[in-house]
Amino acid sequence: MRFSSLPALLCTGFLLFCNSSVFAQESDFQTWIKSFKRTAVAQGVDAQLYDRVFKGMTPDPRIKKSAENQPEFTRAIWQYLDSAVSQDRVSHGRLMVDEWAEWLDKIESRYGVSRHVVLAIWGMESSYGRVLDNKAIVRSTPRALATLAYNGGRRGKYARKQLVAALKILQRGDVSSEQMTGSWAGAMGHTQFIPTTYQAYAVDITGDGKRDIWNSIPDALASTAAYLEKMGWQSGQTWGYEVTLPANFDYQLANKRRKKPVSYWKSLGVKRVNKLEFPRANDSARLYTPAGANGPAFLLLKNFDVIKRYNNSDAYALGVGHLSDRLLGMTEFVADWPRGDRPLSSSEKKLLQQRLVEKGYKLGAVDGKIGYKTRQAIQAYQKASGLIPDGHDSIKLLNRLQGRT
Repeated sequence: MRFSSLPALLCTGFLLFCNSSVFAQESDFQTWIKSFKRTAVAQGVDAQLYDRVFKGMTPDPRIKKSAENQPEFTRAIWQYLDSAVSQDRVSHGRLMVDEWAEWLDKIESRYGVSRHVVLAIWGMESSYGRVLDNKAIVRSTPRALATLAYNGGRRGKYARKQLVAALKILQRGDVSSEQMTGSWAGAMGHTQFIPTTYQAYAVDITGDGKRDIWNSIPDALASTAAYLEKMGWQSGQTWGYEVTLPANFDYQLANKRRKKPVSYWKSLGVKRVNKLEFPRANDSARLYTPAGANGPAFLLLKNFDVIKRYNNSDAYALGVGHLSDRLLGMTEFVADWPRGDRPLSSSEKKLLQQRLVEKGYKLGAVDGKIGYKTRQAIQAYQKASGLIPDGHDSIKLLNRLQGRT
């Protein structure tokens, strides 16, 4: 995961939610380590290496706090982007473009992935490596994963699998156990690979025989590019475009998975901002309006989905895409965000759904999840109320449903 407040794991597409179980007493933890040795050795981990790594190890008490204090994500997307694409991150990233230009030439030539996207992921994941020296954040990967693995719950199976993979990385000699550090959930190095992803996709572009994403920036950046290339990156193409929509646009066409050719969107009056042209009319794209009719709109291409293979979040992919554009020298988004609005909490989403049901709109379960049926109900209500039917849930909409106009 990134060293940020978002509890996302590299290439997994799920969050680690933790049960409030009692963490291991040191003696019990040592008993578990001895027991787990059989599992690790059976999967190819050297017994002597296992003993060296875990000699004298105690559970990391900070993991409990990190694991159990993952807050409900209620930040607005513009607040997230303010942090993800801050002026400091843009300025420092542009320095990195120049500093690592020679290696970026090699990486871009070999894997066909834009250097600016690779650098944007580096910036998002570890602020260009600057957080790796923060002892309050960085954890020993074997210790963190062993602590998570012992405590079971939904994170236990994940942690045990990643722990075995981490031990095999140490066995291969890519890094020492002292240098194998990362997040509390086991994501490692400059660009935050979890151990199994590292095993499958990390590369040694320096040719020193080690795939070192902790100490070798070229290896870390090349590994990121290699992963994106394997996930289907389309060389020479971008992630998407900010667009403007015509008056009376049918917002039922937005925020769906199915893509349409750019030519189709153009026929509906969708245009790129700043009077720019779309370079390829046949590109497939989907329309994304994260703040409804009152914020920026985007046509998202194949590479946006590839970025999401790194972290399965539209907000994350938009952050990477926008940061990469800023590193390239492009401007901020043209349209303003509705900064006076805020996203709803889960309980507020349930309340919104309940109010819609009470008014006769069918949306399925009242579960706090704003899915397709709920958006359809919102659009029907908005249309009946003379509002722009964009299907977007917001505190203003909830207030209206409650009679607080």
